[in-house]
Amino acid sequence: MSILGTHREALDLIARRSRTRRLIPRAGADFASNDYLALSQAPELRAAVAAALDRGVAIGAGGSRLLRGNDPEHEALEEEAAAFFGSEAALYFSSGFAANSAIFSTLPANRDLIVHDELVHASVHEGLRLGRTTNVAARHNDVQAFADAIRAWRAEGGKGRVWIAVESLYSMDGDLAPLAELAGLADREQAFLVIDEAHATGVFGPEGRGLAHDLEGRENIVTLRTCGKAMGCEGALICAPRPLIDLLVNKARGFIFSTAPSPLAAAAVRASIGLLRDQPERRERLAGLIAHAGTRLPASGSQIVPVVIGDDAQTMEIAGALQARGFDVRGIRPPTVPRGTSRLRVSLTLHVDEATVGALADAIHALLPGAGS
Repeated sequence: MSILGTHREALDLIARRSRTRRLIPRAGADFASNDYLALSQAPELRAAVAAALDRGVAIGAGGSRLLRGNDPEHEALEEEAAAFFGSEAALYFSSGFAANSAIFSTLPANRDLIVHDELVHASVHEGLRLGRTTNVAARHNDVQAFADAIRAWRAEGGKGRVWIAVESLYSMDGDLAPLAELAGLADREQAFLVIDEAHATGVFGPEGRGLAHDLEGRENIVTLRTCGKAMGCEGALICAPRPLIDLLVNKARGFIFSTAPSPLAAAAVRASIGLLRDQPERRERLAGLIAHAGTRLPASGSQIVPVVIGDDAQTMEIAGALQARGFDVRGIRPPTVPRGTSRLRVSLTLHVDEATVGALADAIHALLPGAGS
């Protein structure tokens, strides 16, 4: 057998399950990106990046933050982000995946318990895999299930701290977490509540400060805010009490042993924070688009609209047909979503208008199973 035989077999198995992933170019109306406010192409951000280059901001950091890679732009961003979002401190990472991995592999102690929503991001699972902490999944958005998991752990002799891990807006279902109830549970249990605000930052809350804006600043709250979605840039910010940020700087391997994010990217994120504050009309336009889409497609209450098909192959066939008609809609299959729930993930952004959303809805309804009967 060829040295690549086992790898070819693995690919064949993926193909037989209709789960092969391929890179395809951007084409058609954008219903696939997370650039919800269309800031990635905002002229104000282009000007901010040009101005940063003119004042000598480096493109690359040249090393880890703990060596020579710590740039004034990183520190300025972290200070401004903490003030904007309302946390005591912030730490800038190269991606949300890296940030989530660092949180869950570093902050909980070995004797602690992590209770996470069953639909939480894959990056959380990566952090759990890297850590040594007991962890258990709770039924999606079921606060009682979280409480029951904590109670069962304590009954079995668990003595450490509890960490509750959720997303504020779920990336594949588009639904919102019951944050007030979860915060109440965290307070009663003297637990930490870690809230992934990846898809809510910029879209929800005063000045785009997210769904957890009224919880930020508490000593038991940690939030993750990615900069590559509604903020239109790249990287991610962990917002938390200063002792937790300092612990990440001292113990998070993904921070210590990684080249620092681009200082130029940090400058762009600083400018994006200003746009979130100064251009509320972008959020207002997106809210109108969400409301309009809810009259033609399943209403999720957010800019993420899942159209569940179920079958993997059928999902990809419909996605391909939509792409051929000029709509960039992607099919999502297991393991990204639970088995039997393959879906079209329709992402609403300011790159499209109400007429285009209506045309997409017409196309989806025409292609759905049974549409011709």
